[in-house]
Amino acid sequence: MKIIDIHTHCNCGSRYDVPETELHKRNFPFLMEEYANCGISAGGFSYYSALFSDKEIWEGNKLLKEQSEKDSRIYQWLVLDPRQEKLFAQIREQIQGEKVLGIKIHSTDMCHDYDINTYADKIFSFADELGCFVLMHPDKISDMVGYADKYPNMKLIIAHLGSAEHIEAIENAKHGNIFTDTSGMLSYQNNVVEYAVKRVGSEKIFFGTDTYSCGFQVGRIQYARIRDMDKENIFYNNAKTHFKKQFKNI
Repeated sequence: MKIIDIHTHCNCGSRYDVPETELHKRNFPFLMEEYANCGISAGGFSYYSALFSDKEIWEGNKLLKEQSEKDSRIYQWLVLDPRQEKLFAQIREQIQGEKVLGIKIHSTDMCHDYDINTYADKIFSFADELGCFVLMHPDKISDMVGYADKYPNMKLIIAHLGSAEHIEAIENAKHGNIFTDTSGMLSYQNNVVEYAVKRVGSEKIFFGTDTYSCGFQVGRIQYARIRDMDKENIFYNNAKTHFKKQFKNI
């Protein structure tokens, strides 16, 4: 099966990178070796420095754009902190790029640390105008349904499938514009993927790694107790369906 990783990160040499250890590598060459070992064709990246600090977001977006243009495996999420007006202008300028998947937000206190409900209308109305995807770290998940209903031209991926709230949000979005991904550690739960597929269908679930072990993440789907067609949807078909322009050559 072909595999597209919709959600991952890497370091870029910034002083705001996440520290790397012998037990958890975060550099791009190592991650590409992981991709090759696991048969992953491409990934949707954002830099750690742009997520875990608000100091170099604009610079990180610019640098990743340049890197994506040089490497066929790299696709980009444009990171947005809604308190920085220059980022709206940058995203508006770059959003139509063939390697750009959409907007990435990280409101939680471990990252940009703002109240999502305070800025949700500003973020999602902007995405609605652009007609793009937003990939978000889970934050006040049940509240996101109202915004998805209010802004139907925006599509929202609530990352890190791992709770009934994720599934309920997908079910309750009246325009069908909420999705999730399998990235992160919570997919270790022994029935979470299977339960989500049963409730909302595999068409609402993207594959992701979030810089955790690609072997673990691929195996979690490969050996899930779901049909082969559901595995194909999660691994590949959903990304191809919703990002036709970006993944046209994969």
